[in-house]
Amino acid sequence: MKKNIVATLLIPLIFATSCKKELMEEKKMVLAPIAEKIEKKLEIHGDTRIDPYYWLNDRDNPKVIDYLKAENEYYDQITVHTKQFQEELFQEMKGRIKEDDESVPYKDNGYFYITKYNIGEQYPIHTRRKERLEAPDEIIFNVNEMAMGHDYYALVGLNVSDDNKMVAFGVDTISRRQYNLHFKNLVSGEILSENIPNTTGGSAWANDNKTVFYTKKDPVTLRSNQIFRHVLGTDVSEDVLVFEEKDETFGTSVYKSKSKEYIIIACYNTLSTEYRVVSAHKPNEEFKIIQPRERELEYTLYHYGDYFYILTNKDKAKNFKLMKTPVGQTTKENWVDVIPHRKETLLEDVSIFKDFLVLEERTNGLSQIRIKKWDESEDYYLPIQEETYSVNVWSNPEFDTDIIRFSYNSLTTPNSVIDFNMKTKEKEIKKEQEVLGGRFDKNNYKSERIWAKARDGKLIPISLVYHKKTKLSAETPLLLYGYGSYGHTIEDRFSTTRLSLLDRGFVYATAHIRGSEYLGREWYEDGKMFNKKNTFNDFIDCAKHLIVKNYTSPEHLYAEGGSAGGLLMGAIMNQSPELFNGIIAAVPFVDVVTTMLDDSIPLTTGEYDEWGNPNNKDSYEYMLSYSPYDNIEAKDYPNLFVTTGLHDSQVQYFEPAKWVAKLRDMKTDDNLLLMYTDMEAGHGGASGRFDALKDVAKDYAFMLDLEGITNNYPLKD
Repeated sequence: MKKNIVATLLIPLIFATSCKKELMEEKKMVLAPIAEKIEKKLEIHGDTRIDPYYWLNDRDNPKVIDYLKAENEYYDQITVHTKQFQEELFQEMKGRIKEDDESVPYKDNGYFYITKYNIGEQYPIHTRRKERLEAPDEIIFNVNEMAMGHDYYALVGLNVSDDNKMVAFGVDTISRRQYNLHFKNLVSGEILSENIPNTTGGSAWANDNKTVFYTKKDPVTLRSNQIFRHVLGTDVSEDVLVFEEKDETFGTSVYKSKSKEYIIIACYNTLSTEYRVVSAHKPNEEFKIIQPRERELEYTLYHYGDYFYILTNKDKAKNFKLMKTPVGQTTKENWVDVIPHRKETLLEDVSIFKDFLVLEERTNGLSQIRIKKWDESEDYYLPIQEETYSVNVWSNPEFDTDIIRFSYNSLTTPNSVIDFNMKTKEKEIKKEQEVLGGRFDKNNYKSERIWAKARDGKLIPISLVYHKKTKLSAETPLLLYGYGSYGHTIEDRFSTTRLSLLDRGFVYATAHIRGSEYLGREWYEDGKMFNKKNTFNDFIDCAKHLIVKNYTSPEHLYAEGGSAGGLLMGAIMNQSPELFNGIIAAVPFVDVVTTMLDDSIPLTTGEYDEWGNPNNKDSYEYMLSYSPYDNIEAKDYPNLFVTTGLHDSQVQYFEPAKWVAKLRDMKTDDNLLLMYTDMEAGHGGASGRFDALKDVAKDYAFMLDLEGITNNYPLKD
């Protein structure tokens, strides 16, 4: 009897294996695009590199567009058998979203502001209600109507004047993050004729309700480099340049203080900041510098009463501290400590209220909210229960209030928006994220945090989440996500889309590698510049730890990262390709040296203190030693899916295009190598809330197909 059962079980397995072989043979019949080779010599520091695909940099060359389209066609042919599954995944993920949704109203200057979504619509409707929540809606923008006729549409920077009559806003219809700044009269509904091109989309109103400051970008490098002053009703050509950032390694921006007393210009690069201010009541006066820039002196400016409050790393405060200085004596010798530096705690941000100071801190990787009364009669933390979670202070524009709004979620707990009374310590959950579809129960999922030992002895945190019925073994599919750059920390957040992997037996893990600030500022500094390889080594060592601990095996381990995380993917793929069955690289920064040597490429000069300046020989040699494009070898690589956008302003499309072309020429395996270019989008992908899910469905179908999982829910509740 037992033999018959075994034989019966083997029949579908043999059939599935046979089908898989047939499918692989069919795929081999489809010819992949082969990019033309045109040798380009790149010489510096006595070193010569030959780049056969440099010609792909020229987006105006019809051959470039033809090649990108050919890769898209190849992707469509190779994945044609998953198209129905992609659609099912898309509908499944869409089905979890409450389509007729609206945000929790927030109050600002006498109005409650609300963002709404209607069933079937891709874009939001921005509304407000005067003084009372029961008041009728005033529609500020229906973005669905505004987006008609556009393949891509982004509306950003909504900024209402203090008299509540005008709103400034930015629009991008190309996905290049170059926004046209417009103005709308909220009383008449008229959009003014003033149209200011090539801005960041943000603005700052002076207190006269007619003067507005905005930031323009260099049209070639896209560096934010100029602050202008515009007066409503005047020709844009008459706008006054009030500040220009001449240092090509710095960017600039402008905003209004929460106190509404100052217009503030910020100048920034990786290691230094500088602020200048002018009274919001006297916008035509000259801006005054708070503290002149110094290399490795970082500070952020806040205003309250007679003082500026300063979040800074002054006095070697690696994890930052809070200081203050009188508004009339602002240079650093006048700064005094308010919250001292702590070696074990990173001070990430502060929020200032009339009676309370709110601190956002991170200790041992976990975020905390600390509430302190100005009179020092109270100082306490919001209590948190879970092992791994995310808690963040929301925008709290009101100054004279005892209520602070924050969000809370974890890998297993959907997001909640919570109002907390800092005096009474009472909290009110204003909204809990709904997960539709009838299947979700947070008790069906388990999260944990483990620590992997890196090759240099450092302990690397890994956050994991999986369905409680998933059996952890060498047969378990696992997706390991990583980023590890710019000090950006990947929070342990809930995701409705991720459920489509977890419910199919995947484990989802995030490696909190060096280059982030998960374990403080030193964690970041130990993963940048000449320490950058620590980022790659950490990720690989996390992968090995998961394999050794029997969470998965190389046959079922997948990796994913985007942008600088795409660089991570390229580096770990060159270094340890045998560890992974598949890799997803989204908008990957992979041609590090060539890009960083070309200061005409957008956003390059501001990156020198993150990666190094390859015009310097030592930086050149170090960057060249890990640059994914330059280190491709004739060897076997994992299955790879690469995505990019033709209009990407952060990582230009030609980096992944060249990378894929070179890999296709040199790799020695028969594994999948697929690239999909969104010809209408940029760095962030599609603009519509549903279209973005189609991109996720592509990623998931790639991995699930490699695992042979095409059924809906193998895990039974």
